[in-house]
Amino acid sequence: MTFLDEAVITARSGDGGSGCVSFRRERFKPRGGPDGGDGGDGGNIILKATNRLQNLAHLRASPLFRAPNGQPGKGKNQSGKKGSDLIVPLPVGTLVLDKSSGHVLADLVHDEQESVLIRGGKGGKGNQHFATSTRRAPRIAQPGNAGREVTLQLSLKFIADIGLIGLPNAGKSTLLSRLTTARPKIDSYPFTTLIPNLGVLYLQGGHLLVIADIPGLIEGASHGRGLGHRFLKHIERTKLLVHLLDITYAPNEHIIEDFLALKKEMLAFDPALIDKPHMVLINKMDRYDRHCRDVEKMQEALGRLNVVSIPISALTGMGLDRFRNVLFERFFAHSGTTF
Repeated sequence: MTFLDEAVITARSGDGGSGCVSFRRERFKPRGGPDGGDGGDGGNIILKATNRLQNLAHLRASPLFRAPNGQPGKGKNQSGKKGSDLIVPLPVGTLVLDKSSGHVLADLVHDEQESVLIRGGKGGKGNQHFATSTRRAPRIAQPGNAGREVTLQLSLKFIADIGLIGLPNAGKSTLLSRLTTARPKIDSYPFTTLIPNLGVLYLQGGHLLVIADIPGLIEGASHGRGLGHRFLKHIERTKLLVHLLDITYAPNEHIIEDFLALKKEMLAFDPALIDKPHMVLINKMDRYDRHCRDVEKMQEALGRLNVVSIPISALTGMGLDRFRNVLFERFFAHSGTTF
């Protein structure tokens, strides 16, 4: 299965150009001194973040990036041309690691942010640098230094204001399509969402928030079961987590066991996620009947955990105006609203 938020590429900076062995050949100066120029430096590999990219798909076809080499030096003390830098565009939120060591080499979190990943090899010195009082005609020059090659593991972590999380079929994609212009694939089978989707929610006063729909989690996701574990990383940078619960879900034990299961998976993946501000939307209220969980008891149980909850229907739009107002107060009205 292809995931567009991860990629492996190889990057190599340019080799430095060789220094030149040359002597002046001017009229009436048959034994002119050395005038070999220096080689040019190899090109650097530069990573650049851009909001114009939303995933790493553009790296799949050409996973090898090589900067041009520096040109060799020439006579008459002419230095070789430096190899041009190779800029690799990446979406904002890309984490760059050395695949062999696992060390973080760059974390691109701002639009237009640049990071010089690998510097090109230094150009060699020409023979003009090796002349001495006893060696007036040196026939030696330095070769250019080789560029460096590194294999990179790229991991995209969406930088969103809000992360939607929930069990499969909780209605996250439907909610995202209702709140924003995003049109994710929606169906009734598990794991309809195979990649995180982003949408922009416009609020009063021209304010906007970026929402990320994270693929459904299942029990054991933090240990590799299902698909959700691959995308838990996307909620690490969100400012607010919105747990979407399905009112028609039939718990075996606790009335909010799906909420507790989500918290358990987040805790196993990264304990810091539990400290993030969060709230709950109780979805599919359009299907609410006597066979469903008692919504008032659910809200009471969540209230005992100091969690704000709102009953909604992503399909009909019920409760979404209240949700928008809560978000406006939380992010823009400075009203002190907490979750």
